Amino acid sequence: MQRTFDIVLSSFCLLILSPILIILGLILLFTIGSPVLFKQTRPGFQSKPFTFYKFSTMTQEKDTKGVLLPNEHRLTRFGDFLRKTSLDELPSLWNVLKGDMSFVGPRPLLMEYLNRYTPEQARRHEVKPGITGWAQVNGRNAITWEEKFKFDVWYVENQSFWLDVKILFMTIWKVLIGEGISQKGHATMEEFKGFRNDN
Repeated sequence: MQRTFDIVLSSFCLLILSPILIILGLILLFTIGSPVLFKQTRPGFQSKPFTFYKFSTMTQEKDTKGVLLPNEHRLTRFGDFLRKTSLDELPSLWNVLKGDMSFVGPRPLLMEYLNRYTPEQARRHEVKPGITGWAQVNGRNAITWEEKFKFDVWYVENQSFWLDVKILFMTIWKVLIGEGISQKGHATMEEFKGFRNDN
């Protein structure tokens, strides 16, 4: 049922929102420049890599040594608007249609995080990653990594079609009030460096 729901809804959204996707792409082209789409390899179901798509919200500005400037220095005003409204996530609808992602599931993080998870945290990859998820409607980037992973694992253990519907409606509300967009002191959220038990 979830896959059927994903195909039908993502197809409908891509069709209806195609003019908005084109307009946003053109604005980004003239404000940030190329590339308009941010593409990155992320781990999906069972940690299988896939190409993740979203709109670029940052410039490619580098320092004198050729290293990209910190996120907070590269995030543009329009890019910040896209993040606050979650419009930067619209290209991920293609990932949903392809089957790389679902509308609801743990957010796809970075490949280098895979060997930093505890066995319990790694369970987040037992389901497909999502555009939104239980952690997103319970704090998004304003909560700690530990809290986020607990929400992800809770979702894995309690996943159902009706829970997904509930999360989608909660997501709409969270986007409208602009809650949890970034972690204090960061453009998005600090890097996850793993949890160690030194005892």
